[in-house]
Amino acid sequence: MTRVPYLDVPATARWVARRGAEAVIADLTDALERDFARWPELETRPRLASHSRDGVIELMPAADARTFGFKLVNGHPRNPSRGYQTVTALGMLVDVHNGYPSFLAEMTILTALRTAATSALAARYLAPRGARTLALIGAGAQAEFQALGMRAELGVEHVRVFDVDPAATAKLVRNATALGFHVEPCADAAQAARGADVVTTCTADKRNATVLHDADVRPGQHLNAIGGDCPGKTELEPATLRRASVFVEHEEQTRVEGEIQNLPGDFPVTELWQVVTGRAAGRRSDDEITVFDSVGFAVEDVGTLRFVHDDLLATGAPDPLLQWLDLVAEPADPKDLFSLVAAVDREPVPGSTAAPVR
Repeated sequence: MTRVPYLDVPATARWVARRGAEAVIADLTDALERDFARWPELETRPRLASHSRDGVIELMPAADARTFGFKLVNGHPRNPSRGYQTVTALGMLVDVHNGYPSFLAEMTILTALRTAATSALAARYLAPRGARTLALIGAGAQAEFQALGMRAELGVEHVRVFDVDPAATAKLVRNATALGFHVEPCADAAQAARGADVVTTCTADKRNATVLHDADVRPGQHLNAIGGDCPGKTELEPATLRRASVFVEHEEQTRVEGEIQNLPGDFPVTELWQVVTGRAAGRRSDDEITVFDSVGFAVEDVGTLRFVHDDLLATGAPDPLLQWLDLVAEPADPKDLFSLVAAVDREPVPGSTAAPVR
């Protein structure tokens, strides 16, 4: 019988606490860099998305010669007002050689970690030298992870924050201060961006919005546009993109969902893997504006699942955080699947006084 290791939400939280969230993000950044460096070897495609008036549900697959993986994820901006999370997710790894699942995990926490690690990876190549101040436009579920990622990668200690929800700002001030950051609440996005080396926009509303005006973007800044993207949803003014160098994960997907969706199809962008491999330049000057138009891509999710799987099973002994699930039907005769049902029919029903079926 093939049993599949499974990491649930409480176990994921304990795993992160055991290793330290900042350390996880730092190590994951390096792991994702290795995956971006072998991008041409990977099977990549845009995600499959099902949109409704309430939000979007997406299936995000990627693969290499040994492992297929996917994430199932939602994005529902109005969920917090209804008592639900904006984003929830789960993911699975599958062995290519036989199609059997090899790992199953929650991916709500893991998505926050991988998004922070991807932001940190982009900043490794695109942020200005000596960057120490981060502006967060949006203080929701991703905010603390983003701050930790930028501290791990750049040494950021000062965080300027603006959110339209004062409670979200207060939450970030409380959590980030406890993490050792100096946090400055700001009256608006312009004030938050003023004096920041890196500006992360992270909002969830499904609409074409101007979260950060072009007039508030100064030369030399790195803009990390990571808000929950989909068709009809943007955060930056097109004028900012036109005077910046724009970097993306997977151009075909970003043309549909990212900041560049409202620009001509021949608007020039650079895929991040090309920078990681040295095929294209990252930041080229101190006064250059760089934009990472990040929509999230399956390579990051599958790489994260592999990273967690390997960490928990590195010694060969099962980690106590894991549960084991019987997800694969394996009759003694591979062609006799019905035998599994027939065998159960012959067993007594738990708690029943009825005789087994003969």
